[in-house]
Amino acid sequence: MFDYDYARRRMVEAHIVGRGVRDERVLAALRTVPREAFVDKGYEAFAYEDGPLPIGNGQTISQPFIVARMAEAAGIAPGDRVLEIGTGSGYAAAILAELASTVFSIERHGELAAKAKRRLRRAGYGNVAIKVGDGTKGWAERAPFDAILVAAGGPSVPLSLKNQLAIGGRLVIPVGDRSGEQRLLRVTRSAPDAFAEEDLGGVTFVPLIGEEGWANPATPP
Repeated sequence: MFDYDYARRRMVEAHIVGRGVRDERVLAALRTVPREAFVDKGYEAFAYEDGPLPIGNGQTISQPFIVARMAEAAGIAPGDRVLEIGTGSGYAAAILAELASTVFSIERHGELAAKAKRRLRRAGYGNVAIKVGDGTKGWAERAPFDAILVAAGGPSVPLSLKNQLAIGGRLVIPVGDRSGEQRLLRVTRSAPDAFAEEDLGGVTFVPLIGEEGWANPATPP
């Protein structure tokens, strides 16, 4: 029988710690969440390779290192309320649920949102709420958030997301070309109208589709 626990620990040491992630709470979450429970049937044996896997609707489950890197950059505390844009498989939401008090996640594909809800429920994560919608507009009814993580690359930082940060809140988002390299940014809100921006390096994500992101190529202009 495949030893998922061993594979999970080995993946964390080789691909997460080995590439510079040092936040012990993030590492503990990566060692805890069963990634094999968040991949499609037939891909379980590949769950602990440090790479994306297809999950349908042209989307992929996030690379574990990227999930860890973004969670570390967000500096999530145990009592934090976190907004995730791009639920996907639900794996990253589970990692965030290990770190925060409550996670709110938005997915634009209804089928993926439904599958993620089932996976999270089966895995025992009752502190995650998911809705289908335009992630670039955030979740105003649940704001403010201590941290917002965006798992897709936009042309700029959506104003709606900035405005839904609590004072002291951190927004981690890739920004750049639709199909090329993006920069991972951390935006920290220090006052109602004051935001500090840091560049954390180059990344590549799927496009952030929505009113304050890229237009959906399947939608006529």
